[in-house]
Amino acid sequence: MRHGKKNNHLSRQAGHRKLMLANMACSLIEHKRINTTVAKAKALKQYVEPLITKSKEDTTHNRRIVFSYLRNKYAVTDLFRDVAAKVGDRPGGYTRIIKVGNRLGDNADMAMIELVDFNELYNGGKKEEKKGRSRRSKAKGATTAPAAKVAAPAVEEAPAEEPTAEAVVEETPVVEAPVAEAPAVEEAPEAPAADEAEEKKEE
Repeated sequence: MRHGKKNNHLSRQAGHRKLMLANMACSLIEHKRINTTVAKAKALKQYVEPLITKSKEDTTHNRRIVFSYLRNKYAVTDLFRDVAAKVGDRPGGYTRIIKVGNRLGDNADMAMIELVDFNELYNGGKKEEKKGRSRRSKAKGATTAPAAKVAAPAVEEAPAEEPTAEAVVEETPVVEAPVAEAPAVEEAPEAPAADEAEEKKEE
């Protein structure tokens, strides 16, 4: 009888089952979400969540314990570096199982298991708001200061443009004055030419 035996054998022997769960846990840590059957997802949840709890305290002892389960040094590195930083404040419940319907071939119940803190769309905004509040206070001060800086040059530029326009208007008459003198200089040589023509007629 199976009284008190809650673990699901998943139709596999112990060695095969442990290696399969280790491989699935490594894939979950690497890709942050995987698709599998509901039964395997529930078994994986029980397998990987204690390891994530171990990763919160980064010690050599904890790394060796987690490595004995995962047997993949790259997965252990990702778990203690990336995942632990995200789940540091969460007291448990690091994974979420979402049913996605039945498999076409054998009609098995399929599910997607994912790490809760890495899904920004399905998070409900709770974690984002907490992070956003601390950033918003800094962001408001940061945005206010540049806004004032941007507004000040804009105000300074408007008066600066008006004198330049006046300067252009003032320069225009100065240019016209020499032009008026030039025709007067040209008219002076024409008068002697007319006098010479009259002298020739008289002769």
